[in-house]
Parts: sequence; C-alpha cells; structure tokens
Amino acid sequence: MRLYQNSLTAAKERGQLVFLEGLKSCFDVLFGEEQHVGQTNPLQFVSENGSNLKTMYEFVRTSLIASGSDSWKCPVLLVDDLSILLSLGVRPVDVLDFIHYCRVAVCSQLKGNIVVLVHSSDDSEDEENELVVNSLCHQSNLILWAEGLATGFCKDVHGQLKIIQKGSSELKAERNLLQIYQYKIQDKNVTFFARGMSAAVL
Repeated sequence: MRLYQNSLTAAKERGQLVFLEGLKSCFDVLFGEEQHVGQTNPLQFVSENGSNLKTMYEFVRTSLIASGSDSWKCPVLLVDDLSILLSLGVRPVDVLDFIHYCRVAVCSQLKGNIVVLVHSSDDSEDEENELVVNSLCHQSNLILWAEGLATGFCKDVHGQLKIIQKGSSELKAERNLLQIYQYKIQDKNVTFFARGMSAAVL
C-alpha cells in the first residue's frame, strides 16, 4: 500500500494514518460477530436499512481527537470513494450532510483539508450522483477532473486532467483559474505534460 512513494502501512504504524477498510467493515456488519459493548461499526447503517452516517462521522471525529493535537496538525481526510455510499442506498442529502460535518471538524476546527473522489460523466443518467457531484464542485476550492481523450484511445496519452482553482468568494471579480494537462499512466507513476507535448509528438 503506497501513495506517492510513501508507505501507508508505515504511516499507520507510526500513528500518522487512520484507515477505515470499507469492504471489511461491511462484511463485519452483515456477517461478523456482534460488536463489543461501547464499540460501533462506522458502517452500521448498512444493516439498518437507513442512511444515517452519524456513526461514520463519529469515527472520523474520534480518530482525529484520539491521536492528540501534535500528530494531527493540518490533517487530511481522504474519502475514496463517496459514490459508493449512494450505491449502498444512502440518500444524497445524508451524504452531503456527512461531508458538511467533516468540513466543520477537519477544515474549520483543525485547519485541515478534505479530498473526495466521486465519479461523473456528461451522459450520466444517475440524478442522485450528479446532485452530489455538482454540490461538491460548488463547495470545493480545488477541483481535479480526470477524463479520457475526446479523440479516443491513444497509446502515448491516456487522458487529460483539468485543474480548476476556484476564485475567492470574497472577491467576486476574481475568476476561476483553469489549467489542463495530459497524462500517461505507467507502471509505478503517472507522467503529466502540457497538451500536445507528449513524447510521441516531440
């Protein structure tokens, strides 16, 4: 388990990472033994035919508090991926409420950041997913939009990445900054370059 050449396993052992394995937690809720007294599975909502994400938020909040202020200076919450909650039957409003409370805890109180992965496409007919995606785009300061090439498959260019830096809400005249890069996925990394500057062209 590695991210940008950093071992997430080592980070977890050092107390710098708290990881919730969603598939295992779902399995424990549906087929596992009963939880010990005082313990609640963060994905308990899966077995309750509801969409209350309070237990998952409490997992996030207590994980940040338990490790002390020194360990979690400017923490980052990674949610990979939020669209799965909709697939599990969670209502869009509850997904957005969960993100709102996480933003208050992580961004406002601890001065950290939240990174969320969602999926979308221009021809999507999933109205609930598009509602969540559009709401998150409206709330975000920075949007990374990865997509395939409009011209189709290419051996040397696998897609393009749009980076949208939102203008300040206080300065209404300030426009959003848009940058577009193309990329190629390799064995252990990803190469980014300006449009028309791939190795095949040069």
